[in-house]
Amino acid sequence: MSVPQSVHRQAAPAGRQITSALPASGNRSQPDEPASELDCLRGVLAAPLLYAAEQRSRELNLGADRVLIQWGVISEARYLQHLARHLGLGFDDLSDVGRGHCPLPDVRLPAIAETDILPLRRHDRLHWTVAPRNFAARRLTQLSVSCPALIARLRLTTHAHLRAYLTEQAGDILASSAAEGLARQRSAMSAKAAMGWRHGLRTKLLITLPCLVFAALQPMLTADIIGGLAALWFLAFSLLRLVCALIPPQSAPSLPPPGDDALPIYSVVAALYREEASVPGLLRALDRLDYPREKLDIVLVLEPDDLRTRAAVARARPGPHIRVLIAPARAPKTKPKALNFALPFLRGSFLTVFDAEDDPDPGQLRAALNAFRQHGPAVACVQAGLHFDNLMHSLLSRMATIEYASLFTVFLPGLAALGMPLPLGGTSNHFRIDVLRRIGGWDAYNVTEDADLGMRLARSGYRSVTILSVTLEEAPIAFGAWLRQRSRWMKGWMQTWSVHMRDPARLWADAGPRGFLAFNIIFGGNILTSLTFALLAIKLLVCLILADSGWLLGNRFTLLHLLAMTCGFMTTCILGIAGLMRRDRLRDGWVLALTPVYWGCLSIACWRALWQFWARRYHWEKTEHGLVHRAGGIAVRPKAAERTKRISGYR
Repeated sequence: MSVPQSVHRQAAPAGRQITSALPASGNRSQPDEPASELDCLRGVLAAPLLYAAEQRSRELNLGADRVLIQWGVISEARYLQHLARHLGLGFDDLSDVGRGHCPLPDVRLPAIAETDILPLRRHDRLHWTVAPRNFAARRLTQLSVSCPALIARLRLTTHAHLRAYLTEQAGDILASSAAEGLARQRSAMSAKAAMGWRHGLRTKLLITLPCLVFAALQPMLTADIIGGLAALWFLAFSLLRLVCALIPPQSAPSLPPPGDDALPIYSVVAALYREEASVPGLLRALDRLDYPREKLDIVLVLEPDDLRTRAAVARARPGPHIRVLIAPARAPKTKPKALNFALPFLRGSFLTVFDAEDDPDPGQLRAALNAFRQHGPAVACVQAGLHFDNLMHSLLSRMATIEYASLFTVFLPGLAALGMPLPLGGTSNHFRIDVLRRIGGWDAYNVTEDADLGMRLARSGYRSVTILSVTLEEAPIAFGAWLRQRSRWMKGWMQTWSVHMRDPARLWADAGPRGFLAFNIIFGGNILTSLTFALLAIKLLVCLILADSGWLLGNRFTLLHLLAMTCGFMTTCILGIAGLMRRDRLRDGWVLALTPVYWGCLSIACWRALWQFWARRYHWEKTEHGLVHRAGGIAVRPKAAERTKRISGYR
């Protein structure tokens, strides 16, 4: 059904009028303003209950109707039916509304999910269907007296009905936006958008042809030059890690703790796939968050074919503050696509992402808000620390635990202190939702969407910082599971490096010299050192077998490789010891002696990732969780929780 242009022109000014009349998510009410949104419930619910909801509304600076709904006292549908009768409005479940009734073009439909306002034209009359949130019900009650003509053009619906309408009538559009949004909005930033072979062909030929001719004439010298450059790259990577290790831990200032009325709505998203064993633990962890439940917007994104996880969530019977979204059955089947699908439906001003096996510090949300407050609007992301709590299950989990300790307690905080881009972790990163929407969300085709997002934030002029708060995770204990996980990570880093280095001059202009060098040292260094380690190890093994010390020690490039590896081993030990000291696990430092073995495993994962980068670039290898009993193997929770409680604050 086509919509006349006159309807678009009529909808636009009316929409602005409706939007300006209703409060934004951050609007505050007057302290003594009566909760008129409860007038429709007088005589329906007990007066003491209404009084308690009104008091809680003032404590939280939130509509009293939202308090009752989040308490589970009354369903949203039942409340809105009472409100509609009280105001003389219609209540619409949208079951008989088709796509043609909405005059907005397809590109504007995701905005309906963000604003909860749906324009509809039926019987030659344009009206607006609203799903109230925050103080919207109170404003509607007040407008029924001051602006009856405006109110007459409104109808009420629930968020569930609005979401069902959008999913049914605009599901393909939302799915396309989740999967292809970044590729359409900023194609040069998406891992899907492969640059054509003709792009920059003249420059490529001018650079490539002489190199190929030289390599054909001097193959050994070419190999030595490439190896030497790789060794120098490895040394630069080691130097950067050493500098980060020498930076003392940064502590947030002691800010006065705010009241709950100053806290914003906070969205928490977890994308789950084949995680039925982890659902109970995740819901318990989310229930322990030290944040007003009425101001939590928790969203679980499930896959349509994952019936076991959907059943596990249904059995858990989550509260009204937890919503379930079903991601579209559309390729690519990745976590970032699921997160993109949820992004328009989120209600908060801030967002954090957790994985199914995560057990975050209860005070992590407040600590992240404190960091946002301390650093100002220039900071768009706050990364919490990640640590494993099942390190006793295998030697591999012990090695991975030390790797995480050095990364999240030493390296990333050091990069943040230096003002460099952060390769974000895939979980426990906190964002300003408006910034995330502005830059296009996650790249659905990048299998390490977190690391890519950290770089895109930096190129857009935003900073990322770290906090002391810790999230406990489950480390893979079997080599096969670990190999699949690390291969995916390495493949994603290859994707990220290839995307942002499509146009080096543009990257230099966006990120600046420091960001450009840091990106290539970190991403390129990780990939290159993992690939070359296996080659050097094979070369050393051949020398030992042949007992040819002259070949080993007589080649200056081989000595350079050995120097690079020695420096890399030393910096790894320094970062590992520093990380273990900050995590009070120095007794596990002996595992660092096995670093060369762990490097060999990483090299295998990297070569496997290189093959997948060409053969199965967008394939997401799932890491299974919930396979081991987690008894809190790493003792980080008490001190981290104490620091979080001490530094948290938001105003």
